[in-house]
Amino acid sequence: MGKKYTLKVYPAGMARTVYRVIQISGEETLDRLCSVIISSFDFIDEHLYEFCMDNRMYSDCSFQSDPEYGEPSTKIALDKLHLEKGQNFSLHYDFGDDWMFTIHVQKIEEEEKGAVPTVLKAKGEIEQYASWDYWDEDDEERE
Repeated sequence: MGKKYTLKVYPAGMARTVYRVIQISGEETLDRLCSVIISSFDFIDEHLYEFCMDNRMYSDCSFQSDPEYGEPSTKIALDKLHLEKGQNFSLHYDFGDDWMFTIHVQKIEEEEKGAVPTVLKAKGEIEQYASWDYWDEDDEERE
């Protein structure tokens, strides 16, 4: 019998204004969790990422989406991470824009069968590429 996790996910520093509460099976991988998080914030899923178990970018305690030289991979199932209620870890997404999402483990329950990941609650919005709003067609013609 596996577990299911209820996770509060928010961009760093926005815990009260912008967040998603996600329920996901422990049979799912960190790759799948990233996909669910990115989708829940309406981001485009096209960048490298890492899960930082100590909440620090580029830490030694991380799981990589494109591991090199034996680094831990995001293909690991959540149940294998031995997460604990109250624990925080981070998703560092897009190494150019450096999005940091804090992931807070709110609840861990037993489950009989892997359920489909679900967004239980959503509050607030953020834009992945807010600077694109300033794109001017005249700038493109000048290049």
